[in-house]
Amino acid sequence: MGVMGRVRTTVWAAALGMAVAGVPVTAYADGSAPQPLPAYRAADGAGRVEGRPSTADAPLIEAGRTYEDTIGPGDRFYRLVLEKDGSNAYVSAVVRPPAGAKVSGSDGIEVELITTAGTSCPASTGRANFDYDPVPLAAAGVRWGAEDAECAPGGVYYAKVTRTSAKDSDHSPWPLELRVQREPGRGAGVPTTAPSGRPTEAPSLPGTEAVGRAGGTGFNDARALGAGVWRDEMRPGQTRWYRVPLDWGQQLGIGAELSAAQVTKKFTSASGGLAVTLYNPYRGQVADKNTSYDGMQAGVTLAKTPPVGYANRFSSDRDVQPVSVAGWYYVAVTMGAKVAGFTEDAVPVPLTLRLEVTGTPGKAPAYQGDPAAGGFAVGADDRTAAREGLTAPEAAEAAGTRSLMRVVAGAGFGTGAVLLAVLGGWVLLGRRGRGATSA
Repeated sequence: MGVMGRVRTTVWAAALGMAVAGVPVTAYADGSAPQPLPAYRAADGAGRVEGRPSTADAPLIEAGRTYEDTIGPGDRFYRLVLEKDGSNAYVSAVVRPPAGAKVSGSDGIEVELITTAGTSCPASTGRANFDYDPVPLAAAGVRWGAEDAECAPGGVYYAKVTRTSAKDSDHSPWPLELRVQREPGRGAGVPTTAPSGRPTEAPSLPGTEAVGRAGGTGFNDARALGAGVWRDEMRPGQTRWYRVPLDWGQQLGIGAELSAAQVTKKFTSASGGLAVTLYNPYRGQVADKNTSYDGMQAGVTLAKTPPVGYANRFSSDRDVQPVSVAGWYYVAVTMGAKVAGFTEDAVPVPLTLRLEVTGTPGKAPAYQGDPAAGGFAVGADDRTAAREGLTAPEAAEAAGTRSLMRVVAGAGFGTGAVLLAVLGGWVLLGRRGRGATSA
């Protein structure tokens, strides 16, 4: 990158920093067309895979890996080899329709785990449908390794990913992201019956001063947040992504608000102008809600989640069942594309996100292995990322920096000084290269 390229990157990063901190930034004041919305960031190191329309020659996918594929309407099959160890295998699929693609409420994505005999594993299927906009959409299927005798044996299983599309919807192939996660088998004393019913509980959302945090483009660069009030900005058709660490016994309350836009046409509103979706650590939907937006003000509040508990998975309540593992919970906030019909698209609209996290982190249930390896735990680094507002790539970079600093500290003055100078250069280059998280 040349000197001018670095200057442009630095200026744009500074402008975004001012915007999310609450300092107004006038976008495209020269009347030029707004830039395209940032694309979904794919997972670093994702492998390429090509699903098959039948189980014959279905490619192997493995726990702990993320894969990239494409999918049109219909089925795609992938092969898993699972152990008879009581563990649970979660397969999630994220479809990413292009901007402007036509979708309907009957369009969506489904993930089902099946045996080699073609039998669906009990309670294995996860499904998600679009509301109004072609946004990244995720669903997850699961093989329960201890509860279901039919799918407890070790051996070959298949993940069937189905994309449904109405006759007049977009039928072009879309990018597909697959992720496979393993939750270890349970140990002695872990509850195996559903908790008693819970009343619907409204959160007590905070009203403190907002702190700027720019959301990401998807699961892989979602911005880490904790309890508090957070400020961002959005344009029509955009989805901002955030992640919140929830430990065992903790609950999450969410509120999102869009304030006034630059209205170009009065007395008009967009159904689904503001939408909020909550996903759990294996990318299964927990809750979603939307409301209309008229360019003046809109707000959505999700009911408080139940306390994170292993026994929740045995509940028949769809609001309880997904909140059964600790880890990162993801919040996707969408501003409907139809808002562009009556507002100035080039000028971002302020978004306020209010988060309530309650409950003292409890002890993890007795597992037969380490749940953190599958993404089902909250550690000190996760809490640090939430406190500092880091995306996963930034958190990994920070962890590497901390590790190198420990090497510097133990290297003695001379060698340590050289290493420190190199480290400073790396950090500076990393910051210049990263620039804005999303535009």
